[in-house]
Amino acid sequence: MASSYSTTLGLELMVTGEKSGTWGDITNTNLNIVEQSQGYLAKSIAGGAQTTALTITDGATTSSDARNLIIELTGTITGNQIVTVPDGIEKQYIVYNNTTGAFTVQFKTASGTGPTFTATDKGYKIVYTDGTDIVEVPTAPADGSITAAKLATDAVITVKISNANVTNAKLANKSITLNGVTATLGSSVTIAAGTDWQAVKTTTFTAVAGEGYFVNTTSGAFTMTLPATPTIGDEVTFIDYAGTFDTNNLTIGRNSENIQGSAADLTVSVERAANTLVYTDGTQGWLLKAK
Repeated sequence: MASSYSTTLGLELMVTGEKSGTWGDITNTNLNIVEQSQGYLAKSIAGGAQTTALTITDGATTSSDARNLIIELTGTITGNQIVTVPDGIEKQYIVYNNTTGAFTVQFKTASGTGPTFTATDKGYKIVYTDGTDIVEVPTAPADGSITAAKLATDAVITVKISNANVTNAKLANKSITLNGVTATLGSSVTIAAGTDWQAVKTTTFTAVAGEGYFVNTTSGAFTMTLPATPTIGDEVTFIDYAGTFDTNNLTIGRNSENIQGSAADLTVSVERAANTLVYTDGTQGWLLKAK
């Protein structure tokens, strides 16, 4: 009986009495094939819209780029790409889309389906083939844990809850509360993040919602202009960096919005003053958290 080949890796399967005098070479080739199956491949798919077929040759490491575990796709693409692996094999892949060019890249079996990198997704996918299709493995845990996350600005967070462990959050009735904002399953809400502190300011500047400022008026008084077109909940924080607000005042420019219900700029003249302004609406405008 002649030798046969394994389905996925193409290893040569020798039968008793076969390959006399060559079994050593065949065994070494099989070991190299096993090693290749854990290996890395950089594959250029440069060019316009096309299909690039990765292949496996039985009993050989050459012409067997689909056997590698890690596949990095490279090159400048000028059209949507499809990359295929053979039907009928069962194995896993780590695929890195390291191409340049704003076009999609699909990774699939020759006759089946598979996930697609979007035109802007230059990242990684962990996938496996079941012999028919390529299936993407979710990278987010089903039972997630959120701990000590820092958001530089206000962010939209979509949370899928399934026995989740969320630090500093309240879970009740299939909802989540973060920073006082509650969302139910399947919804998206804007959650105010922590203050994003900036380097010391020494001259007039325009503030950005969500940021905090160390204000140094040692060299002279100047103005901090509040953000234009604010929305409810926007916050701006300031601190007298050098204890000089009493001699060189900080002016807070209202930027067409009211401050404390008044259509006038606010002058801060108290040494070591520190406060946060929160925007409410067009009537009261910016309100001070502490007085």
